[in-house]
Amino acid sequence: MSSRGASKKINSRQKESEVLEREDFDAGPTNLDCIEPGVWLGNLTAATNVEELQLHHINHILTVDSCPLPRKITMLPGVKVKFLQVTDSPREDLLTHFEDTYEFIKAGQEQGVVLVHCYYGVSRSAAVIIAYIMKKYELSFEDAVERVKSKRRYVGPNPGFVSQLCLYETMKWRMDKTNIQFRMYRLQIAADQVKQARILPQSCMDVVKSDPSLITVKPDPLVYRCRKCRRIVASASNLLPHIPKEKPVWTDKKWSTQGKDTMTLCSETYFVEPLAWMPSITQSLQGKIHCPKCKSKLGSFSWIMGCQCPCGSKISPAFYMVPSKVEWSNMVQNVQVTV
Repeated sequence: MSSRGASKKINSRQKESEVLEREDFDAGPTNLDCIEPGVWLGNLTAATNVEELQLHHINHILTVDSCPLPRKITMLPGVKVKFLQVTDSPREDLLTHFEDTYEFIKAGQEQGVVLVHCYYGVSRSAAVIIAYIMKKYELSFEDAVERVKSKRRYVGPNPGFVSQLCLYETMKWRMDKTNIQFRMYRLQIAADQVKQARILPQSCMDVVKSDPSLITVKPDPLVYRCRKCRRIVASASNLLPHIPKEKPVWTDKKWSTQGKDTMTLCSETYFVEPLAWMPSITQSLQGKIHCPKCKSKLGSFSWIMGCQCPCGSKISPAFYMVPSKVEWSNMVQNVQVTV
């Protein structure tokens, strides 16, 4: 074979390898169940069975899987599809997709019949259906699970998805970005992504909060300033609390607003959310945190290793400032100062 022919063959293989395709379609026999009129939950085999789709008049398909459906399905006339790339891992993020999946299922139910599926129709797609039922009827996680299980016994979201659904209930079936559990959850998801990509991906940029020194309509009256130059470096709402000798985890319900005020919190180290004035946090795994005005060292950060507080609590990921380097202020006018 000529070098030119070999080159063409290699290029052809490279193009083929770039196409995301599933090699294993053995999800067992077709199985799908009607959860309520217009909403079906099933496996991959059901989603790729054209006759079955036509039999049940399915015109919306929500795929919650690692790979999309084949073109023979996605190109079917009159069928609308949505693909959510998610693996069946407890640390996978489903929670932040619940709003989009709710709207898609709702539209599918109103405009015809929707099928929600993953590989086996047990964990990922079941979690999405449960979230839909919770929001639609304002049900608790337990009640929604029982309702879905009464229609399909093959239902078992993995422990991570269960915790996300419980948090969804705590937030009253919406994404409450002020909820401390949700903020801790998003930070953990971001840290997992940083471990893989070595940088903070665009999909997780929401964990980086705005610069508290900027003028805002409703400024936080409680702020922390650089002790040397008085530049505002954090607001009280940016602080992430922890209890002495205890590793904080987002799944712990005690971090809800109902019980947080009764806890004895540590103040030996100020752990905060990532802030926009910290430029290196999006490109590095760890490093120092310096005041953006006077360049004084305020603390450090680590996405992977975390930090051990003097109180004995291990925080990861960690973005912290040493109390001796900053000062607390409750003067509202200070928040109005920009640099």
